[in-house]
Amino acid sequence: MATAAIGGSHLVASTQAGAIFGWQLFWLILVVNVLKYPFFRFGMEYTLATKNSLVEGYKSKGPFYFYSFIVLNVVAAIVNTAGVLLLTASLLHYALPITIEITLLCWILLGVCLTILLLGHFKALDNVAKGIMGLLTLATLIALAIAFSNGPIAPADYVGPSPYELAMLSFMVALMGWMPAPIEISALSSLWLKEKQAQQTISKREGLFDFNVGYWLTAGLALVFFSLGVLVQYGQSSNIELGGVAFAKQLIDMYALTIGEWARPLVSAIAFLCMFGTTLTVLDGYARTLNESHKLLGFKQSKHSLNTWLILQALAGMAVILFFESALGPMLTFAMTLSFVTTPIFAWLNFSLVRSEPSIKHGVLLKSLSWVGLLYLVGFSVAFIVWMMM
Repeated sequence: MATAAIGGSHLVASTQAGAIFGWQLFWLILVVNVLKYPFFRFGMEYTLATKNSLVEGYKSKGPFYFYSFIVLNVVAAIVNTAGVLLLTASLLHYALPITIEITLLCWILLGVCLTILLLGHFKALDNVAKGIMGLLTLATLIALAIAFSNGPIAPADYVGPSPYELAMLSFMVALMGWMPAPIEISALSSLWLKEKQAQQTISKREGLFDFNVGYWLTAGLALVFFSLGVLVQYGQSSNIELGGVAFAKQLIDMYALTIGEWARPLVSAIAFLCMFGTTLTVLDGYARTLNESHKLLGFKQSKHSLNTWLILQALAGMAVILFFESALGPMLTFAMTLSFVTTPIFAWLNFSLVRSEPSIKHGVLLKSLSWVGLLYLVGFSVAFIVWMMM
């Protein structure tokens, strides 16, 4: 369920896409979720077949791939921890009846998350993630049904901005980076699956079923958030924010004013639970990849190694927040952009690993989708890098 849990990060990207451009980018969210599917699936298949994690697989590909993964993973761990924690605190700040400083809320949330993970680790995370996803799915479907019955807010003659301009390329790249989750999450999912395999026997059919439910549920929620953005925010006179409490206030206020004031607690719960689940997943998952990388580098491990990496990662993310608290928008944009630009690398690694494993067989459809996905991801990434250098 790792993909499903971290899918909360697309609350920002999906809602903003719909709020700014209306239905124009519906196809993009749908396409990128479909084209990323094989590479997330390959990570699960590799672990199901070999009982090795993707991190071990990257090491087997050679030092260049392994060290590249470590560098990118460290950066992603710190930046994503800071981004999701700050956004979660911002949503809680707005929802609370009393005023508490964002920085203090970050410390409180970090303490709660660390307590859950240090006491329960994988089992606690798995149960919390599934519970949150169940509540989130029900709440978002109710909100969407109400929004559709009320109709769109945008006037019939409203003409919004076009996303098909060169200047909008950076927005589209950032949007795709977290659809339905950063690609390195496949390594996190692989480690969680390996943990499960150590506790129980998991068949390929069971493993892929669980993955498919989580993946497509997350992709579906991306489209739900996008649709809500179109119906309740597109065409508003105020600018769409992507900064701390300003974003939280605008998100919750616009939904409540459109759907009804009674829905304010519902919308607040949707946003906060979604991001709280993501924060838990980011902390636990990246800590596992950092610990696994440390072990594979040949360093001595202790029974407290995972906890040590969990705490170090949390403190590093908090340090970023303390230094850049006022720059949530740029921080999230950087995290989403980095996720997309590195996607072709991880996608190819996952694809090459399953191709080199004789026990893993794929049909023509999945193979074709994989090559189309690679061409799409590489093409968009190269276009973006060239545009940035112009």
